[in-house]
Amino acid sequence: MDEQEKKYQDLFTELTNYERSGVRMQMNGFPASPLQIVSAHMVKEESNYMRDYILDEQGMIRELDFNSIGTDHSQVE
Repeated sequence: MDEQEKKYQDLFTELTNYERSGVRMQMNGFPASPLQIVSAHMVKEESNYMRDYILDEQGMIRELDFNSIGTDHSQVE
């Protein structure tokens, strides 16, 4: 297993553990599974994903959102 594959396996394990703990996950505003999130990371071309942790009243993670951040610099002159 190369370094990149290990990175994706670690991400999948992390997200699966969140899911088992009852943490909801979304990607760009839509519900997503750990596999969907990891797959999107693997095939990304012109964007990265920023994590947004949503906490409950006790400070525990209740939702994890992944939002696409485009890296298209064509607008910059």
